[in-house]
Amino acid sequence: MPAVRGDGMRGLAVFISDIRNCKSKEAEIKRINKELANIRSKFKGDRTLDGYQKKKYVCKLLFIFLLGHDIDFGHMEAVNLLSSNKYTEKQIGYLFISVLVNANSELLRLIVQSIKNDLSSRNPIHVNLSLQCIANIGSKEMAEAFGGEIPKLLVSGDTIDVVKQSAALCLLRLFRTLPDIIPSGEWTSRIVHLLNDQHMGVVTAATSLIDALVKKNPEEYKGCVSLAVSRLSRIVTASYTDLQDYTYYFVPAPWLSVKLLRLLQNYPPPEDPGVRGRLNECLETILNKAQEPPKSKKVQHSNAKNAVLFEAISLIIHMDSEPNLLVRACNQLGQFLQHRETNLRYLALESMCMLATSEFSHEAVKKHQETVITALKTERDVSVRQRAVDLLYAMCDKTNAEEIVHEMLNYLETADYSIREEMVLKVAILAEKYASDYTWYVDVILNLIRIAGDYVSEEVWYRVIQIVVNREDVQGYAAKTVFEALQAPACHENMVKVGGYILGEFGNLIAGDQRSSPIIQFQLLHSKYHLCAASTRALLLSTYVKFINLFPEIKIQIQDILRSANNLRNADAELQQRASEYLQLSMVASTDVLATVLEEMPPFPERESSILAILKKKKPGRVTNNEVKEHKGSGVTNSTGIDHVTSQGTPSSNSTSIDLLGLSSPPATQVTAPTSNTSFLVDVFGDLYNSSGTNSPAMLNGSGEDNVKKFVCKNSGVLYESDLLQIGVKSEFRQNLGRIGLFYGNKTTLEFTRFTPSISCPGKLATQLSIQVKPVDPIVAGGAQVQQLINIECLEEFTDTPSLVVQYIYSGVQQNISVKLPITLNKFFEPTEMNSEAFFNRWTNLSGLKRNQNGF
Repeated sequence: MPAVRGDGMRGLAVFISDIRNCKSKEAEIKRINKELANIRSKFKGDRTLDGYQKKKYVCKLLFIFLLGHDIDFGHMEAVNLLSSNKYTEKQIGYLFISVLVNANSELLRLIVQSIKNDLSSRNPIHVNLSLQCIANIGSKEMAEAFGGEIPKLLVSGDTIDVVKQSAALCLLRLFRTLPDIIPSGEWTSRIVHLLNDQHMGVVTAATSLIDALVKKNPEEYKGCVSLAVSRLSRIVTASYTDLQDYTYYFVPAPWLSVKLLRLLQNYPPPEDPGVRGRLNECLETILNKAQEPPKSKKVQHSNAKNAVLFEAISLIIHMDSEPNLLVRACNQLGQFLQHRETNLRYLALESMCMLATSEFSHEAVKKHQETVITALKTERDVSVRQRAVDLLYAMCDKTNAEEIVHEMLNYLETADYSIREEMVLKVAILAEKYASDYTWYVDVILNLIRIAGDYVSEEVWYRVIQIVVNREDVQGYAAKTVFEALQAPACHENMVKVGGYILGEFGNLIAGDQRSSPIIQFQLLHSKYHLCAASTRALLLSTYVKFINLFPEIKIQIQDILRSANNLRNADAELQQRASEYLQLSMVASTDVLATVLEEMPPFPERESSILAILKKKKPGRVTNNEVKEHKGSGVTNSTGIDHVTSQGTPSSNSTSIDLLGLSSPPATQVTAPTSNTSFLVDVFGDLYNSSGTNSPAMLNGSGEDNVKKFVCKNSGVLYESDLLQIGVKSEFRQNLGRIGLFYGNKTTLEFTRFTPSISCPGKLATQLSIQVKPVDPIVAGGAQVQQLINIECLEEFTDTPSLVVQYIYSGVQQNISVKLPITLNKFFEPTEMNSEAFFNRWTNLSGLKRNQNGF
C-alpha cells in the first residue's frame, strides 16, 4: 500500500486495504461489522471528536454504504461537518448527505439551514459546494426552498464566473423537478443574455439551461436565437489558438457549439435577414472545415470535429429552406457511407434518411442508391444494415421503386430476424404506394408471403385482398398467380388465406383453363385444409360455400366435405357452426337465393392504409407526416373482410388520424341503416354517454373524436383523439373488480407540462364505485406515451359513469379535456353455467314475475 501523504486519512486507507485483502465475502462482512461497531462507539462515547476524526469516520461509513451495506447512523455527524470552515471537512459532509440522505429525511431542515448559510457565504468554494448538494438531492423541497435565491445568484453582477456556472446547472436540475421555479418577465432577458457572457464555462452551462426553458416556453425565450447565432459565429470563425482554454484537440469549444446548434433547432429559420445570413455562413464554414485535412490523427480530434458537423447537418435539415446547404450536407454524408468507422456510417445513413424527405435534397440522396444497396448486402453490423433499409425506404419514389423493392426482397431472404417484420411492412407500403401496374404489386406481396410468411401481418394480406377486390383489371391475374403459388409443396398459411379468399371470389375467371378447373381449384385448396389453424379453416369453409355458387358442378363434393364428421363434430364451435350452416344453406336455398347471399364482395370504401400506421407505431419519428399524406388515398382501407360470406356491408366511418398508440383494432364491418351510421347494438344502450353536451371532446377540441360508446362491448381501443393528444384504453374485468390502463400519447414534437389527469365520480357514484388511481409524470415529452393504471371495485349497482378530466399546458396554452370513462355495469357481469332444467326454471320464474307486474 502506498504511503499516505499530506491531509490523507491513514485510518481510511488502512480500512480500504483490509477490505481489498479479504479472501471471502464472510471475511469482508466480519471486518465491516467490526469497523461499524468501532465507529458507533466513537460517535456515542467520545464527545471530544475533532473535525478530522469525524471526517475520517464519515468517509468510512460512506465507503461501506457504497459497498452495498445499509448505514443507519452517522447522519448527524455528517450534518455537523457542514458547519466546519475547512474545505475538506465540509466537502465530505456534503458528499455524505448527497449520497445517503433522501428527500423525506427529518434532517432536511437542518441541511437546508446549513445550505442557506453557505449560499450567502463570501467564500465561492462554500457556495459551490452548497449548489452541488442542492443539485444532487434535487427534490421538490429543495426547489421550493432555494428557487428564489439561485436565479438571483445566477444573474447577479457580483457573482464570480465559477459560481454562475454551478448556479446555472443547479437551476437546470431544479427546473426539471419543478418547472415553475423560474420566474418570467425581466428574468427571461437576464437569463438569455448569459449567452453573451465573457466566460465560456458560464455560456456552456447557460446554454443547457436555456435549451430546457425553450422547450417549455419557446415564445418567451425566442430572443436567444440572435444571441446564439452571434456566439456560434464567434466560435466557428475563431482559430484553435483564440479559445485555447476551451479547445479540444484543435476543435474550438466543440461542446458549446453542439449545444448552440441544438438550441437553434427549437425554432424555425430566423426571420431577420441579417441573423439568417450569419447563421448560413456559420453552417457553410462548418461544412468547409469538414473538407479540410485533419490537424491531428488522434480519434479525439475526429470525434469532436464530426460531433459539430453532424449537429450542423441536423440544423440544416431542421431549417429545410436552403437548397445549397442541403445538397452540400448530403454530399458530405455520402463521403461517410464508405468510411472505415462503423459509427460514422451509421450516423451518415441516419442523417440521410431525414435528408431524403426534403424536396431540395431528395435527388441528391438518390445518387447514393448503389452505395446504400452495397452496404445492405455487405455491412457486418446489423444496426447499420437496418439504417440502410430505412434510407432505401426514404429515398424511394416512382422512378426507382421497382429496383429498390427488388433489392429489399432479395435481401429479405437472408436478413436478420430482428428486422424482417419491419422490412415486410416497408416493402408492402412501397409496393402499394408506387405501383403503376397492380399486377406487379400482387407479385410483390405474394413473394413477401413466400419469403417471410411468418412476418407478414394480417394487415398486409388484408390489404392485397382489398386492392384486388377494388380493381377489376387485376382480379384474373391475381387468381391465376395465387393458384400457381398454392401448388408449391411447402406453402405458408398466409398464402393459403390469400389464395382461399381470392379463388373464392374470382376463381371463375381462371376456371376455363383445364389446368385450373373448378374441381382442381377445390382439391388444391382442400389439400392444405388439414395443415392449417382453425381461423384459416374457417376462411376455407367460406371459400367452399362460395364455390357452390360459382361452380354448381362440384356442389356434391363440397357438401361431402361439409358433412364430414371432422367438420360437423369439430371441437371448435366456429368450424362446427360454419359447416352446419353452410351445408344447410347449400341444401335449402334456391339458386337465386344462393346467388344473392353468396354474391361477390362489393368494393371496399377508400381509406388510409393501416400498414403505414403500424410502421409508424413500430418506428416513431422515422415515418414523416408528409409520407402519411402522400400515402393517403393510394389504395383502400384495411378491414377485417376474411369472412366474406357474413361480413358484407359498410365499414365504420372514416378517420384520417393516425393511431399513435396502436390500440384501435381494424374497423369491424357492419350492416348500416340508410339514415344512420350508428350500429343497432349501440343504439340499444341509448344516450348513456351524452347526458351533457358540454363534456364532449369534440366540443372542447374541434379535431377530437368521441369514441366512448364503442367500449360498451369491447375492452380496448382509442377513447379520445385530437391533433395534440390521443387517449387509449386497455381494460380487464373479473367479478366485481376491474383494472384499466389509460395510455396518453403526445402526438406533437413539443412536451406537455403540468399534465394532470383526474377522475371524478358524480353524485351517488362515489359510494357505488371504489376507484384507485396511480399518478403520472407531470411532463410528457414530444412523441412519448405515458401509462396510468386505475383499479376499480364495484360496490353496488350504478347507472352513471366516472368522468376523466385531463389538463395540461401545450406551447404555453392551457388545454382542458373531459370525457366519460368506459366503465358500465355490464363490465362486471359474470356468465353462469346451468343445465337446461335449471335454465327453464329460471326463465319460467322471470316470466311469472313479469305477468305479476303487468297484473299489478
